[in-house]
Amino acid sequence: MQVVHWNGEPTPLVDADDNILVGLGGFPPDRNGSDWQRDVAKPAAEAMRAAAIQIYSLPRWMRKRFQHSTNRRGGHAAKSVGPSMGGGQPYPQNLSHTPRLLAIFSALFALKCFERLAGWGNTLFEAFSPDLFNYYRAKLAEVSANDPRIHLNFPLKFSVFSTATFNFGPATITLPHIDFRNLAWGWCSITALGDYDPDFGGHLVLWDLKLIIRFPPGSTIFIPSAILRHSNTNIRDHEFRFSFTQFTPAAIFRWAYNGFRTDKDVEESKFTTAAEHEQRRRDKERRWKEGIKMYQKWEGPIRTL
Repeated sequence: MQVVHWNGEPTPLVDADDNILVGLGGFPPDRNGSDWQRDVAKPAAEAMRAAAIQIYSLPRWMRKRFQHSTNRRGGHAAKSVGPSMGGGQPYPQNLSHTPRLLAIFSALFALKCFERLAGWGNTLFEAFSPDLFNYYRAKLAEVSANDPRIHLNFPLKFSVFSTATFNFGPATITLPHIDFRNLAWGWCSITALGDYDPDFGGHLVLWDLKLIIRFPPGSTIFIPSAILRHSNTNIRDHEFRFSFTQFTPAAIFRWAYNGFRTDKDVEESKFTTAAEHEQRRRDKERRWKEGIKMYQKWEGPIRTL
């Protein structure tokens, strides 16, 4: 394994074909009195800590640090919110929560710091992979316009992802896993937050690439989480680490491709012609190759890790 001492500066990681496979997004430079850590990263972490105490109660939330987990992602407290599909949902719909939880999530999304996190993520996504970004934006726009019951976490100008997960910690340390419900060639956005020293823990581990990446609080990284096994290293006992992730389930893209129907509905319909079945078979065979073509070719100097 190779340790990457990343300082938070936007950096592409390319594959053997010079495609940008991973985007180390980092955070924007401070200008005109703006301070990313002071104005965005720290307020977001404080808001997540306050929300976690509201949701779980302080003693229960703190016990999560020491709890053994059977969850494949880890033992930390976490909640997902926003439009999703898969896991039994027959069509895209917002994940179900109590009115109290929805009020807490709405309050988080309304904060300027989370708006800026999402907006910066959009900027990075478009810069690192414009074709993939446009694909995400177009499909989410189609799906949300088709069904007025769908409520996006952010307007599309701030985020092209449908769904978000608040990993409330208090020590968000994920176990090695892949997010198999995500789009195979798609990206998810991971923003690290909290009060921890990135030199001593909280690193992102990309097992298939044999990389251990320093992950400073307030920075964002994009990975194809459905194909790269990933996890985080531990942090010290007195530290706190949260993360805010955004993604779009693959089933939402399939829903749009099918004309707002499921694969089963189309394939079992008596109105689907033999020619349409054949076209779907061909599309399925070439889908991965077409998806990989959305990756941006890197034409700048290659940074030696």
